[in-house]
Amino acid sequence: MNTENQVLGLIKLSDYIKTFLAKDQSSENENDAEFELLLKKSEIENPWFTVDNQKFALKQWTELLTAENISAWLKNYSVSKTPKRVGLILAGNIPLVGFHDVISVVLSGNIPVIKLSSKDKYMIPFLLKKWNEFSEESVSFELVERLENFDAVIATGSNNTARYLEYYFKDHPSIIRKNRTSVAVLKGDETNEELQLLAEDIFRYFGLGCRNVTRIFIPQDFVIDRLFENFLHFQDIIHHNKYANNYDYNRAVYLLNQEQFWDNNFVMLKEDEKLFSPLSVINFSRYTSLDDVRKFINENEENIQCIVAKNELGLDSVLFGEAQHPALGTYADNVDTMKFLEVV
Repeated sequence: MNTENQVLGLIKLSDYIKTFLAKDQSSENENDAEFELLLKKSEIENPWFTVDNQKFALKQWTELLTAENISAWLKNYSVSKTPKRVGLILAGNIPLVGFHDVISVVLSGNIPVIKLSSKDKYMIPFLLKKWNEFSEESVSFELVERLENFDAVIATGSNNTARYLEYYFKDHPSIIRKNRTSVAVLKGDETNEELQLLAEDIFRYFGLGCRNVTRIFIPQDFVIDRLFENFLHFQDIIHHNKYANNYDYNRAVYLLNQEQFWDNNFVMLKEDEKLFSPLSVINFSRYTSLDDVRKFINENEENIQCIVAKNELGLDSVLFGEAQHPALGTYADNVDTMKFLEVV
């Protein structure tokens, strides 16, 4: 199997997407029309997948899939000499969330046997078809309704589903992923620009991704209003019907239970120690010592995907606005997929 030809095809796919995203839709050709129709079809069937968010996800992939990035990523791994069939049960919480697994299996010299999420069933097959067209080396994959005849499996589900999956696939090498979320730690001297970037980490994809921030740690004297003021550029999120339904429901529950919360008419802040927050709500807590924050993070390490903070805090974090920009070598649940595929 000539992985180099597949990589070249992947780079051409990236260029194709980049060209599509840059074009004025009034000048689209037949291929562009198919692409645009697919985006709209995905949004109709899954309203969380707005065309804007799908294009955002596609743009991130064009930035990742360069010759330099792919080479730097793959140089750390070996290619399988005997292709194995790797079952993939993909998530569908945000657009293209399973594409990294698909690429990893192909470029490791194996064959992905893909069970798509019902929430994200159009874009990945389309991109795989294009990748195959652009590659001189065939890109082998299978789309299935039920996994059969596989050598290993990578599956993503809820914590409850994960228990079932772990039992079901107990006789196969597997990576079983569970629910995760992300946190932000503020030092207190963040600029308005940094807080505006934090809003991207919170609201992009409506907060549905594991890399979306659902819990913020703030110093004792931090003024909450600064968050609301710098989140305003996302205020149109409330016009999305499904998001608004969540906002209205959670607000009603807090009012009925006479719970304290802060509200700016499109998102609520609630002082709460919980790591996960309901959609349209951000939990926060005040800290006096960063040691307390580190203790919480260490105790909840298995549930935290990403930490957003200034580098100077020493928390193995990403910068504000970078949560939704993981590198090719950044893996879900911090489990190295490529290393797993080397020993399948």
